[in-house]
Amino acid sequence: MNYQEAKELLSAKGQEHLLQYYDELTDAQKKNLLAQIEAVDLSVLDLLKDREDQKRGEITPLGGTVTLDQIAEKKDSFYADGIAAIKAYKVGAVLLAGGQGTRLGADGPKGVYNIGITKDVYIFEMVIRNLMQVVKAADTWVPLFIMTSDKNDKETRAFFEEKDFFGYNREYVRFFIQDMAPSTDYNGKIYMEGKDRISMSPNGNGGWFSSMARSGVLADAKKMGVEWLNVFAVDNVLQKMADPCFVGATLQSGYPVGAKVVRKAAPDEKVGVMCKEDGRPSIVEYYELTEQMMYEKNADGEPAYNFGVILNYLFRVRDLEEILSKKMPLHIVEKKIPYMNEAGETVKPEKPNGYKFETLVLDMIKMLDDCVAYEVVRNQEFAPIKNKTGIDSVESARALLKENGVEL
Repeated sequence: MNYQEAKELLSAKGQEHLLQYYDELTDAQKKNLLAQIEAVDLSVLDLLKDREDQKRGEITPLGGTVTLDQIAEKKDSFYADGIAAIKAYKVGAVLLAGGQGTRLGADGPKGVYNIGITKDVYIFEMVIRNLMQVVKAADTWVPLFIMTSDKNDKETRAFFEEKDFFGYNREYVRFFIQDMAPSTDYNGKIYMEGKDRISMSPNGNGGWFSSMARSGVLADAKKMGVEWLNVFAVDNVLQKMADPCFVGATLQSGYPVGAKVVRKAAPDEKVGVMCKEDGRPSIVEYYELTEQMMYEKNADGEPAYNFGVILNYLFRVRDLEEILSKKMPLHIVEKKIPYMNEAGETVKPEKPNGYKFETLVLDMIKMLDDCVAYEVVRNQEFAPIKNKTGIDSVESARALLKENGVEL
């Protein structure tokens, strides 16, 4: 794309300001900016023209959760089917690792954060340790696909190289960068981060599969024979991925997706819960739960909305490819967006100042026919690190790791 083509494209969308400093740039910077303009998806801006609040359908209890008692009864059968699929390389693991450690008070990728006390123990290291348990049980390497972001890709790759992949076989590891979407002010004008840099942000946790496909990594996975992808977030240091029992239970259900869930600690706990929405599987966020829903009981006298998701899902690839052929919903989210002001200075706002555009995993689930919710023991599989102290923090995760026999 040349300058004139970029100018015409931007003029049609009212975004000519992106070229405001073009004449001041070096040749390399000009080339970089034009490449960004060519790559950016300007169609997302159309969402702002006729913006309506995202309306939810009719929310009803999910039902049919595979509980801990049921898992205990069928453990051998679930395990046998799951381990067979893993041995046949039908199961791949997808690590969502595009986040930064900013909220932990650290620079760089969240996964490089050191949670050790008397020795080095990194978040990425815990992910590999947990996956290695399956590798040893199956005597088979599990294909691992690591999604990074524009901001942390180089650092993440370099860190894995420096640590020799924590003993994991690098031939079974692929990195790919998450697709990005532009960030705008409240008037729909795209922010600039610098004179040659458009403000971009990751396109939400529902963008992992489209990013995987666009990068060519999905094609690699299919060549390996992968038919199921277990997607999970980097910040839960206790979670089990490619868990044979979970894989087996999902296979036996016949459903295209399984979701690991934990029983809520309290009716008003701030976790999204599995539900049905207009008769299809979905997730309702904690802030969408009414007081009536929080305390509603099912026929067995149990809370009707009692199982919170922990962002650990097992998707069948062929069904994800069908979703890919459709258009994933985009959500408009208010955020604090650093930007360059008219004086060319970087501003870090203290309150929301614009919009980001995100796709969500819950929409992927809602586009499928049904989902099996698979209960896990909270203290054995749920230790998220979102804050430095307090709830879901480095402190709470350390306590849970120690409880599970992990030396820190």
